Amino acid sequence: MSEQQPLISHLMELRNRLMHAVGAVFVVFFSIAYWANDIYHYLSQPLLSVLPDSASMIATDVASPFFAPFKLTLVLAFFIAIPYVLFQAWAFIAPGLYKHEKRLVTPLLFSSTILFYAGIAFAYYLVFPVVFGFFTSVAPDGVEIATDINSYLNFVLKLFFAFGLAFEIPIAVVLLCWTGATDVASLKEKRPYIVVGAFIIGMALTPPDVISQTMLAVPMLLLFEGGLIFARLYKPADDEEEVSDA
Repeated sequence: MSEQQPLISHLMELRNRLMHAVGAVFVVFFSIAYWANDIYHYLSQPLLSVLPDSASMIATDVASPFFAPFKLTLVLAFFIAIPYVLFQAWAFIAPGLYKHEKRLVTPLLFSSTILFYAGIAFAYYLVFPVVFGFFTSVAPDGVEIATDINSYLNFVLKLFFAFGLAFEIPIAVVLLCWTGATDVASLKEKRPYIVVGAFIIGMALTPPDVISQTMLAVPMLLLFEGGLIFARLYKPADDEEEVSDA
């Protein structure tokens, strides 16, 4: 019974942390739901700005004009609430971490949030205008461009997550080096394979066009190099434990 009690208390705390995180997302959602149509209109600007004057977006499903903006608003609420969600995750795992681990995790949580937002901003302000401008310019003669609002939303959300996760590469590099799974010298030797892997990931996560694939792969490689620089600032976990024991 005494062994079950800590497990139950941990599960209860995990449930409370999850409820706080989900609650924060819904609080943000209900706070911005009134502007759902305006938010969708802002998201659609990269496409609308390059469409011909006679073209427009359409809704092929009866419920799309209602559900698409609210789906976007719910995802946006999650993006906005990410710092609080990560804080809840941190508060749950922090009691089980050593002091040197806490010194590592705290800046990584902050930097991972900033990098995720940077990836989304990079996709919206730099990638979307180029990609949509290319797609609309290569349409065959006689083809009228009329993008479904739900299809457009799924397309941009996929790119948001792809670029947001890709911008987390420096965090992954630092963690791999810190845990001792690899080191900076070994990653440098594998650089040619990483270059190929970046373009393969770009092909898998983006639409089947060279522009968006390249615009994802190149930042991934630059972020990988940045991760190598920051990885040198952190000693592997075993080294830190030896220093603390001494």
